[in-house]
Amino acid sequence: MPFVVQKFGGTSLADAEMILAAARKAVRAHQEGNQVVVVVSAMGQNTDLLIQLAHQITENPSAREMDMLLSTGEQVSAALTAMAIHSLGFDAVSLTGTQIGIRTDSSHTKARIRSISTERIQEALRAGQIVIATGFQGVDKDLAITTLGRGGSDTTAVALAAVLGADACEIYTDVDGVYTTDPRILPEARQMPRVSYDEMLELASLGAGVMHSRSIEAGKRFNVPIIVRSSFSDVPGTVIGLFPEARDRPVSGAALTKFEAQISIGDVPDTPGASLKIFSKIAAVKIPVDMVVQNIGAEGKATISFTVLQDDLSETLTAVTEAAEELGAGCVTHDENVSKVSIVGLGMATQTGVADRMFRALAESNINIQVITTSEIKVSVLVQREQALTALRAVHREFELEKPPTARAAFGHEKIGTSTLSPVDIVARLRQMEELTIEGVRLDDTQARVTIESVPDRPGVSADVFEAIAARNLFVDMIVQSIGYDGKANLSFTIPQDTVSEAVAEAERLAEIMGAGHILHEPKIAILSVLGIGMRSHTDVAIRMFQALADADINVDMINTSEMRINVVVAVEKGPAGLAALEKAFADVLR
Repeated sequence: MPFVVQKFGGTSLADAEMILAAARKAVRAHQEGNQVVVVVSAMGQNTDLLIQLAHQITENPSAREMDMLLSTGEQVSAALTAMAIHSLGFDAVSLTGTQIGIRTDSSHTKARIRSISTERIQEALRAGQIVIATGFQGVDKDLAITTLGRGGSDTTAVALAAVLGADACEIYTDVDGVYTTDPRILPEARQMPRVSYDEMLELASLGAGVMHSRSIEAGKRFNVPIIVRSSFSDVPGTVIGLFPEARDRPVSGAALTKFEAQISIGDVPDTPGASLKIFSKIAAVKIPVDMVVQNIGAEGKATISFTVLQDDLSETLTAVTEAAEELGAGCVTHDENVSKVSIVGLGMATQTGVADRMFRALAESNINIQVITTSEIKVSVLVQREQALTALRAVHREFELEKPPTARAAFGHEKIGTSTLSPVDIVARLRQMEELTIEGVRLDDTQARVTIESVPDRPGVSADVFEAIAARNLFVDMIVQSIGYDGKANLSFTIPQDTVSEAVAEAERLAEIMGAGHILHEPKIAILSVLGIGMRSHTDVAIRMFQALADADINVDMINTSEMRINVVVAVEKGPAGLAALEKAFADVLR
């Protein structure tokens, strides 16, 4: 029998009329012959009101009691939705996370699902009932109620779809799908009929608010087709699955993370463990770090730059200043008036020249790039905040994202477990449903690195460099641009080893024209990569990586991060030892 999980967010359950509308959608799916499980969030602003009430009682409510309090919001929604279905003449039962058997760890307010028991739900479904499940909550080994944190109801819905073998997980919200960028800030944004898990993970990490990263991670882990659609219309919505919208299009979406702050540490000693020292200090105060780049600095010392949310700047500066003093590094600088603009697309992995086009579009809008970081399917740049909207519009227009692609991808059948997971695999992995999964640790020792020091701080420089490199048919992999100790940019890129001489010659020509500094190059480097699902939401991955390399006495020359991958550049002779160290460090989570 076909099986669907439907999730309704708070904006879809804001009042009695909307709860009845959600109930009608569930009943319609049931009448079409589906078994139906409905996951509900708290009504409207109910969670915010409960938080305000708690803080009227005490400034520091305990996390355990906050979970007890906040879980009531979903219970209200579940009971009312079941009543609404009863009023329409159909049978329904509401179940809490505890009653379902959603077991979590004991991290109150941000718990992770460990396992889900399906017996109670299956029994109700066999009886012909529509099951209404509370999202956002579970129970730990001591039977204490826990909540899953931001996006928790989405995560509940996708997890239930996975464990129950649903044909799809429908996410009903106040928008009618996933857009090429935020339609609230760019009216020309276009709804996409499809987007891949990997693309959506990157977009979610960049602030696309439609779904949270953890739910997409679960969808990818278990191959659950996720359909985002409107609660207020019958628009088909957007399918998040294995395939992108188009295979011949390099970019599928653009994103703006507006309120970022950049921190740079100059003259970081060129010794193993330096990165570990810095990021361990930040991790100790539980601040998530976003855009991390480490580049070669003057006299071989490193410049490490990264971004945090603007609200976390003050606390981060305290931790970083302490780390810099312990390392004997140079001064710590920061800029709290920056934004990150990114492009995302699976097509980048197979098409060259994408970064060049982005940089040129920004240059033509007279926008200066402060920091660059790239991955296989993403390019992110840091710009001044007052130019952020102009920058987003420029790259959205450059890749014609407002227009449907001319050639759509050929879609295959997406069903849980049919492509890569056997039933045994699914059962085994559901026991640790939200644990970090490392898909691979890799060594690439076929590349070289070129660095242009003291690049002028003006619009168009990056575009000039990479257009010139592309004109020589030189393939560039990693690009890292960071602010150097002297306030000018250092621009590094990696290329195949057999093209390094030609790349150095072109870099020297460009440096003379631009008035840049020296050209540094390393004819052979090793790139070590850790790839996986949950890299962003499991914030200790980078720390574990840096710790393993430091313990092996391996120095990190460059760092480049994305949602699903962390890359570091080390000396080529250290590559095999680094690979062995990382394989050992991640052995417990390697697939």
